[in-house]
Amino acid sequence: MKKIIFALLFLPALLLAQQTSNELIRVKDLIPDIVLDLKYNTVNNFTHQKLYTTNECYLLLDAVKKLKVVQDSLRNVTSLNGVSYPKGLSIKIWDGYRPRAVQYLMWDIMPDPSFVADPNSGSNHNRGGAVDLTLVDRATGKELKMPTGFDDFTPAASHSFNLLTPEVKANRAFLLNMMVNVGGFQMYDAEWWHYNVAGAGNYPLQDFQMK
Repeated sequence: MKKIIFALLFLPALLLAQQTSNELIRVKDLIPDIVLDLKYNTVNNFTHQKLYTTNECYLLLDAVKKLKVVQDSLRNVTSLNGVSYPKGLSIKIWDGYRPRAVQYLMWDIMPDPSFVADPNSGSNHNRGGAVDLTLVDRATGKELKMPTGFDDFTPAASHSFNLLTPEVKANRAFLLNMMVNVGGFQMYDAEWWHYNVAGAGNYPLQDFQMK
């Protein structure tokens, strides 16, 4: 009898978890101080077109919780590779959830699976389980030096590319460590800025239109 009562008490919470596990939430709702610079809300991307209608970033709840762990740690990083950051560091997000309709537009412009995910199978971005990001100095907003800019399709974007200055290599390695070892994300070798939440491919593709 006690087991039945216990199960009934926790059933609503279990049902709620099931209902919200695929839900997309605004990143700023949980991490107010995170920096957003959604490149597809500008023309500063490989399509040279403005594909979004907002600079609001959405991700799966699990992804946002993990990002919050990283952001909380970065606030306390006041020195890195001999450079002082008196107010700490912050994540800057370049892309998060991406509507599937936008994925089709990208594919029309560059139908190469080496650079753009085929919309028929979808991208982890279309699931809200992938995030593109870099690091910035909280005091100045200046980005830390990294191997390339966003949407760079050259070999230099890969984690395995090593013809870099010591500072850039160290910054890339630091970001990797924060995202993988602190946040629990998975890296994507071809793009130093891209990280997936574990099990992202198990979530459904979505076409929620951001506002």
